[in-house]
Amino acid sequence: MLGGLKKPHVPQKGFIPMAKKAELLIEAKKLKLDVTDKNTISQIEIAIANAKSDAADAITAAEATPTEVVKTAKAGKRSDKALAEAEAKEEKEARKEAGDTTPQSDEAEAHAKKGARPVTRPRIERRGKAYQKAAALVEKDKVYTLADALELAANTNPSKFDASVEVHVKLGVDPRQADQNVRATVSLPNGTGKTIRVAVFAPEADHANAKKAGADIVGDETFLAQLDKETVDFDVLIATPAFMPRLGKYARLLGPRGLMPNPKSGTVAADVAKATKDAKAGKVEYRVDKQAIVHLSIGKVSFGAKGLGENAKAFFDSLQSQKPTSLKSAYVKSTNISTSQGPNIKVENVIS
Repeated sequence: MLGGLKKPHVPQKGFIPMAKKAELLIEAKKLKLDVTDKNTISQIEIAIANAKSDAADAITAAEATPTEVVKTAKAGKRSDKALAEAEAKEEKEARKEAGDTTPQSDEAEAHAKKGARPVTRPRIERRGKAYQKAAALVEKDKVYTLADALELAANTNPSKFDASVEVHVKLGVDPRQADQNVRATVSLPNGTGKTIRVAVFAPEADHANAKKAGADIVGDETFLAQLDKETVDFDVLIATPAFMPRLGKYARLLGPRGLMPNPKSGTVAADVAKATKDAKAGKVEYRVDKQAIVHLSIGKVSFGAKGLGENAKAFFDSLQSQKPTSLKSAYVKSTNISTSQGPNIKVENVIS
């Protein structure tokens, strides 16, 4: 240091070029160029210049190229209508996958009901005058005893004919389970009030006994000839075990009508005379349906409360004996009685 003067600051060699190189590397990174700090400044500058030039050329070419016009056909898959439908279908599938079930404006208009909303009358008002008069005798929310319900059913028959009195029992079973599929027969003390036509399919040796017991149709080969013509003019078919295989080909004819003989219903029996007498005397079969309900006609209105009560007791005793041992919940959920065309009457559960 001379005369108090400070020595001027001299930048270190390579300081400015290194800073410039760092800036160029940052710019190259933005342009996604494959350069590193091992490249020289001039190499990096050339790479940047080339990248900018390519980008400018691409923009110019895009602006100069006219929009491609999609050619459509007058009909077929490439028509305007077909393409529009395909696009709409894709949009609908996309909304479905996204869980958007909101109807679009066009769909909402298509499903919108036109005109004033119709006024629906209560069901009871849409019934006939005779039914409304009978229904007025039944208290809506009252649960009747069995004796009172049967007496009331006999007085609430809106029909001019001698109607049947039906029992409907909702069970707590699962019909899909084999051990809970309730099915049995019961002999009603006073019969059903209907004329039962009984057909017997058995060997010739049993024909005389079957006719003596009251069978309406008895036969073997002649009877099969009638089934071949799909002639079914009987209500109950009884067959011996040995003759059952010969009825196999008629299962589609007899099965849907509930006429196929079955050991559980007592219609497959070696003693056809006894089976015929039981059927004529009022032996009926009942079984639970898919909704776990048992429906059974227990007689006619003309039987009176006493006759209907005896038949109902026989039915409920039989139903009680069929209670599945595997059932853990309540066996009977509800019981209702009604005539063929009469109002429903709620009844106290006779069995539990």
